[in-house]
Amino acid sequence: MNDQERINPWTTLTSEKVYESPWIGITKHDVLNPNGNPGTYSVVHFKNIAIGILPLDKDYNTYIVGQYRYPINRYSWEIPEGGGQLHVPPLDSAKRELHEETGISAAKWTKIQELHLSNSASDEFGILYVAQDLSFGESEPEDDEKLEIKKLHFNELYKMVENGEITDSLSVMAVLKVKLMMLEGKI
Repeated sequence: MNDQERINPWTTLTSEKVYESPWIGITKHDVLNPNGNPGTYSVVHFKNIAIGILPLDKDYNTYIVGQYRYPINRYSWEIPEGGGQLHVPPLDSAKRELHEETGISAAKWTKIQELHLSNSASDEFGILYVAQDLSFGESEPEDDEKLEIKKLHFNELYKMVENGEITDSLSVMAVLKVKLMMLEGKI
């Protein structure tokens, strides 16, 4: 039996939207769990696709972005990332995000991973890219962003992930995937 043929063992009894913003919605579901017991399952619905970009120049330097992340109450170093509107092709959103946050444009784009970021509580879906053949300009961050850009060799970025200095899920996944691709001779 393939995954698409598997039957959903949850039964939804009622659903109620309990919160809505321009970015997310939260729905509370009264359910019967797979064992037939009653329960509540709340789901965060994301209204955008999570987009992450690992820029990589010809010398294997990359460019990360530092910013204070309100939900975790700490400063975070990350690959350039943001939300892509559902009606916009994800690659177009990736190009926009990379330019906005770093001023970088790229001639070569490779999609390296699709992922669900927290599938036990949300439907947030993400796409990761490597951007190569880079050209540089001025960044244009959004009004609510205060960003710091850091240039470092990919090996340094990998060490930051390995040491737990970078915990952002899109960044960790992109760095590990690119490292694997390098070891396999794909980059």
